[in-house]
Amino acid sequence: MSRYGSLEYKIMARIVRKKCTVFVREDFKDLSDYDQVGRALRNIAKDGRLIRLGYGVYAKAEKSSINGELVPVAPLPILAKEAMARLGIKTAPSRLEMDYNAGKTTQVPTGRLIAVRGRVNRKLGYGGVYVSYEQTA
Repeated sequence: MSRYGSLEYKIMARIVRKKCTVFVREDFKDLSDYDQVGRALRNIAKDGRLIRLGYGVYAKAEKSSINGELVPVAPLPILAKEAMARLGIKTAPSRLEMDYNAGKTTQVPTGRLIAVRGRVNRKLGYGGVYVSYEQTA
């Protein structure tokens, strides 16, 4: 079989066509079964075309112009909020973001704290840097 008919090629073709930066396994369930899609995504991530953010969550990647390492195409807070939206979890501005926007503090929030509605048991991040969650009403 040629590489153009392979599952990895089909997945990469779909990733290149899409405008979004975060992908979950369910985006490719029409191409093959759960395990085979997982193996293909793992191989694509190993080749350096995707970064694994969490269990079944991947982001587009590129080489850094500064040090040549693999980095996602968007900052981690933006990727995490997009991943939460893709997983059906509602997010809101965190307490720190609201205080900064209201002028109560001059401390600029890092964005690694995300306010979520409901309970979240996911670890999202890359390179040893992960997002924390704050419960909100």
